[in-house]
Amino acid sequence: MPQGQFHSNYSSRPGVIAGFLPKDAKLLGKWLDHISQKSQSAYGDQITKGYSFLEPSVLALANLLENDGALRSMVSKMIEQGWKVHQQEEPDVAYGIRTIDDMLCALNYIIQNAPIYDPELPHSAFPMSGLFVYMMWTLAGDYVFKNEKFNDALRGILEAWCEYLDSPASLNVVVTSKDGWLSKASWKANNLDQFVTKEQIEKDPVHWGYKSFNDFFHRQIIPICRPIDGPDNDHVITSANDGTVYRIARNVKLEDDFETKAQNYSLKQMLDKSPLTSRFVGGDVVQTFLSGNDYHRWRAPISGKVIEARVVNGYMFSELYSEGFDPSAGTKSQGYEAMVNTRGLIFIESDDPDIGCVCVIPIGITEISSVSIQVKVGDHIKKGEELGWFSYGGSSMALVFQPNAIEQFTIVNPLPGSDSNNGPFVRVGVQIAISK
Repeated sequence: MPQGQFHSNYSSRPGVIAGFLPKDAKLLGKWLDHISQKSQSAYGDQITKGYSFLEPSVLALANLLENDGALRSMVSKMIEQGWKVHQQEEPDVAYGIRTIDDMLCALNYIIQNAPIYDPELPHSAFPMSGLFVYMMWTLAGDYVFKNEKFNDALRGILEAWCEYLDSPASLNVVVTSKDGWLSKASWKANNLDQFVTKEQIEKDPVHWGYKSFNDFFHRQIIPICRPIDGPDNDHVITSANDGTVYRIARNVKLEDDFETKAQNYSLKQMLDKSPLTSRFVGGDVVQTFLSGNDYHRWRAPISGKVIEARVVNGYMFSELYSEGFDPSAGTKSQGYEAMVNTRGLIFIESDDPDIGCVCVIPIGITEISSVSIQVKVGDHIKKGEELGWFSYGGSSMALVFQPNAIEQFTIVNPLPGSDSNNGPFVRVGVQIAISK
């Protein structure tokens, strides 16, 4: 790719719109510079004496790379190739991550801190996307982020970070100061008037009743702000989440080539070989993208009985190399990620036999791979009833329908082959389709 080729459409990329990336492309390289400076300042003297200071989850990755020479070599190549991508795109900005030790220190620093609110430097909110964004689009990175051992170690690191973000220690950023998530700027950007009541603020003027960063992140919305369309009409199918429509696909195949630029849906992989998969062959998929400031709880699009519910552990930082450099750290690869990423599978058997079964698939992207399902097999749920939530960050959601279940989608399918985030925004509970 010629230097700076992505800049022409940069401002319309999903990652910019969603808040993963700074509005000015020139700030992109500062993500890693900022993280590396912070981590090297914190651990610069210690790293020369060994890895004993690392958090257990990061130490596990360090030990893996010490004991697996082939993997260590590929990670080193990934970092080296990532530096070359950076030089191609942002040669005037310091990079910071040049060695495995640099990477380990950055990871260690990230998981011991909650992200601050800073609209000018989004890397503060999505630091792992910032850490890996250049490495993800490399030949070595294509291998490393699909490596089972490396992926499992990263999952352990994310789980440790999620545990910290679930703790009261993370409340230091859930405050009303300038870099706090309760600041005036955040109130406006994150539409907090739809989530926070006057009574909340009066009862706890410091943290507004939130118990942790994640408690704030997957905050509950004021019910009147998300009414459910057609609550007593089974023919009205509603959105499971707030989000921007990524794609509507019809006549989906059991198996298809999803690792091409077309990113076709392949039900066998998408549904993780569920015994229910055959029921969806020839059916429809609608996928939406959740930005960092969207409502991150999901609700049932139909009424019915839960007949299967589980989380599938998958990739977290893998993206399609054929898509080219993606400064939004994976949002261009959402179709592919629906097949391979960590995701939930919630199959709901409709009360209406004409609809049949619907599968709700919440999909984690990069550091946002925490999928919490709160319903269980056997539960009978009503349309609009809560199914679960994402902890921290942006993510994706796919709904899969049986063939002949949908008469008409009532939302617009985005233009194919465009880098712009041109799909319509849909709120959770709004009508997206009419069944036959």
